[in-house]
Amino acid sequence: MSGLIYDKKEIEQLMDRIVDRTMKMDMTWDWPCGVAYYGISTAYEVTGKQEYLDVMKARVDEYIELGLPNWTVNTCAMGHCLITLYEATGDERYWEIVMSKVKYLREEALRFGDHVLQHTVSVNNDFPEQAWADTLFMAAFFLLRVGVKLKDAEIIDDALNQYYWHIKYLQDPKTGFYYHGYNNITGDHMSGFYWGRANAWAAYTMSQVGRILPEAYLYPKFLDIVGSLNDQLAALKLVQTKDGMWRTILDDEESYEEISASCGIAAAMIAKGNPLHLKYINKTIEGMKNFVTEEGRVTDVSGGTAVMKDRDGYRNISKDWIQGWGQGLALAFYAGVLDYDNSRNDGAL
Repeated sequence: MSGLIYDKKEIEQLMDRIVDRTMKMDMTWDWPCGVAYYGISTAYEVTGKQEYLDVMKARVDEYIELGLPNWTVNTCAMGHCLITLYEATGDERYWEIVMSKVKYLREEALRFGDHVLQHTVSVNNDFPEQAWADTLFMAAFFLLRVGVKLKDAEIIDDALNQYYWHIKYLQDPKTGFYYHGYNNITGDHMSGFYWGRANAWAAYTMSQVGRILPEAYLYPKFLDIVGSLNDQLAALKLVQTKDGMWRTILDDEESYEEISASCGIAAAMIAKGNPLHLKYINKTIEGMKNFVTEEGRVTDVSGGTAVMKDRDGYRNISKDWIQGWGQGLALAFYAGVLDYDNSRNDGAL
């Protein structure tokens, strides 16, 4: 037995509803859609439901026909679903777009310091020399997936370098938590809060490295990833709420429970495969029943969030609206639940 407590049919029904509601959203080719369709991709890969792939493919084909935007770190998030579409269909169009995103990240994207990707949300230099945890999902994890698929050592090294420096810049060694961002110009974490979704981006993407990178233990930077994730998850379990969730500011009991962060963190625990985390994952499974509507909307997901100036800046971000990243991370969580027995962990690392 896996040790997870859930009803498989109930989880599959929840996923059906979430996918259906997600495809009714008018998201453009950017990071909200990228995270949402990553979730649909993982749901397809775990369940094998062709209808998930078909609806996503139809929408992506429509996007391509309408014309694609200029690349940024955030728009590269759509590369995740393109990998799945290419692997499922063999259509070279998808892979050509994947490689154009890789070319952008490797040759054109703004970088600083030790070749660290600056987080970009537009074609402008909006946040000079800032590293955000978001980049780990939108770009580093994407680069790693492509590098592994191509067996390209340089792309793999670039991806692991992004993880390494984001760990150094963003993780607080005293607490194990991640800050939202780091400003290389001023040498600080700006307002310096432990934002929930930033910790989800970090935990989830780090949890995937050992699963997809062959002989990951032979890469020195992977050992930093393992150490970072171990410390982070050990700290995160201590601030889980009684309802099985995590707050938008992790260590602020007056901050609201935020469901995209909760799903990303719990999904990381699943992928890590530490049996000591099972009771925390089970609390999230039970608690999540209160945050998915009959129509498949994942509720209580905070809006798009820059590095805010103060505590109230984070606490007052609206959670009233449906968000692509909430839909996608919920699907990734539920896919992880269904696939737990097939998960590969880091062994004794």
